[in-house]
Amino acid sequence: MSVKILCHSFAALHFWFGCYYDWNYVEIPTDVHRMGSSFGKSGKLKFLTFWDAILQAVFFTICVINDVIGTNEDAPKKTPFIRRIKDLILTCLAFPLSMFVGLTFWCIYFVDRELIFPRALDKFFPVWLNHAMHTNIMIFILIELYTSYRKYPSRKFGMSVLSVFMLIYLIWIHIIHAYSGAWVYPILDVLNLPLRIVFFVGLFGLTLSLYLLGEKLNGVLWSKRLHIAKKR
Repeated sequence: MSVKILCHSFAALHFWFGCYYDWNYVEIPTDVHRMGSSFGKSGKLKFLTFWDAILQAVFFTICVINDVIGTNEDAPKKTPFIRRIKDLILTCLAFPLSMFVGLTFWCIYFVDRELIFPRALDKFFPVWLNHAMHTNIMIFILIELYTSYRKYPSRKFGMSVLSVFMLIYLIWIHIIHAYSGAWVYPILDVLNLPLRIVFFVGLFGLTLSLYLLGEKLNGVLWSKRLHIAKKR
């Protein structure tokens, strides 16, 4: 068994177990924090963190399948379907979303953690799970970016896929707010409508910037390697 299969399998199991544990064992009483309420039976699906953790689990599962029946060549002449799916998910969603979730969570956390992850939740949400959902997502995807080449789609296509995904989530949290009368994230409670609009536009811009960052990093990491490989 190759090192890549082992690493991808570990990453996939890591995120699948994190999602399973969070869904089945993390219960936050509503009298501790309203974040624990069902928000219209939306459960953990109200959080972008959970969406992203599922995405990472699916992505690394696809990586394992690609390791077995696809190819990990830097620039194959004929790219298998599973490899194309792997490349598209990483470029359009897995990289920008993992970086977005991790960076925004920890930036707000260090400014005022009560706005994103109140201390009252510490008894119910294990530290290891917090890092699995908000730290390891960045670490694993950066390792993948460094160790495996992927072909980026056209910028228009990639950013369109990411924009649609973020728009769907934005609509979703507004549906939850309309149904329950409460915002999913405490930070939204302290912002009036104009500031919320600025906040959402800023986060949207950050997400697209992270897409461009991934594209740039991919070029920096792999253009020289591919150039050397072609000379051999």
